[in-house]
Amino acid sequence: MRWRVRGSLTESIASKPQGIDGPAAWRTAWIVLGILSISFGSPLLIIVGMKPIQLALGTDRSTVALAGSFAWFGTAAGGILMGWLADKIGVRAILAFGTVMVACGLAVSSLGPIWTLYLGHGLMLGLLGNGAIYAPLLVYVSRWFERRRGTAIALISSGQYIAGIVWPSLFEGAIGAWGWQVVMLIYAAIMLAVILPATFLLKPLPVAAVAHAARGGAGGGHRIAGMNPNVAQVMLCVAGFCCCIPMAVPQAHLVAFCSDIGLAAGRGAAMLSVMLAAAFVSRQLWGVLADRIGGLRTVLAGAICQAICISGFLLTQDEAGLFFVAAAFGLGFSGIIPAYSVAVRDLFSAAQASWRIPLTLSTAQIGMAFGAWFAGRLHDSYGYYAPAFASGIAFNLLNILIVGSLIVMLVNAKRKAA
Repeated sequence: MRWRVRGSLTESIASKPQGIDGPAAWRTAWIVLGILSISFGSPLLIIVGMKPIQLALGTDRSTVALAGSFAWFGTAAGGILMGWLADKIGVRAILAFGTVMVACGLAVSSLGPIWTLYLGHGLMLGLLGNGAIYAPLLVYVSRWFERRRGTAIALISSGQYIAGIVWPSLFEGAIGAWGWQVVMLIYAAIMLAVILPATFLLKPLPVAAVAHAARGGAGGGHRIAGMNPNVAQVMLCVAGFCCCIPMAVPQAHLVAFCSDIGLAAGRGAAMLSVMLAAAFVSRQLWGVLADRIGGLRTVLAGAICQAICISGFLLTQDEAGLFFVAAAFGLGFSGIIPAYSVAVRDLFSAAQASWRIPLTLSTAQIGMAFGAWFAGRLHDSYGYYAPAFASGIAFNLLNILIVGSLIVMLVNAKRKAA
């Protein structure tokens, strides 16, 4: 029997269930990538349309940014419940429900008053909508893979960046032509027309994979670096929260930041697309790296790159320079979130994936929500974005400290056991 070491786990290749990592698994991953490329477009509307919405509602920027934060927070909270529920009633039903809720959320948000924007984005688009799409699909795909799990998770998570490449410039032009409310209604129709039929393309997990998850797989309830497993889970969650605050600042405010320093809105939207295009390309490389060195070490490497690159936004306001910084930031941060999912599967059992992966992702998304709102709040207080970028660097350094400490503890525990 051959053995391999993946992260902190020693796994038996001979124990891999039949059907895992095969052609059907990769077909499933590509279908999910297409679904997420559409669903992740929905929260981008509030980012691209932030200034027109602010002007239309006669409010300040942090008030509008809070709607986007509610969408992230709702997605985070909803993922925990929906990941568990998908195990009970099936991923197809959960996906269809989430799609309808995102469409309803956009329709409600288009009505006009700020409270409808909050209700539509927080409850419908976030909690009941994308919360029922992202985390359940991530768990679903992770169970189709063992040896290439990092690559597969990186691929489907890139749906966020495909959405970022395709939609911002289209949204910016459409909002200028028809207004943000009409564009929200159009995108609600696109969600229903594309994703609902795609639910029928998702196949049930192979019987062997279901049995493997039921058995728990590797890494059951063992202690992790001498700690209770739930302590390690808390460390992952806090680290995820801290790393996503700096991640959110450019993603949520780059278009508005460019407008503030005198660049055209179209250039800001193009810069956001460049950043997410770079993230899409590099995410595949980060996924391969996670397969080789494990999820946790990949998180650390990505966090270090992110901390270096976000500082660039403090050093230049030149258009060409900002395009370079945006691309570099995309290259740096893109591997972090998929690597957390890989780290959870490295450290814990397959049976626990339906709640541990969504829990880890939820705290990361709460960090995104807080980061988007906090950056807007700092902008309203100071009138420019430098304090927001500086606070992001501070949270990033805290993330590096937590993840680095966990890695050191795992290494020391392995040496003691040897």
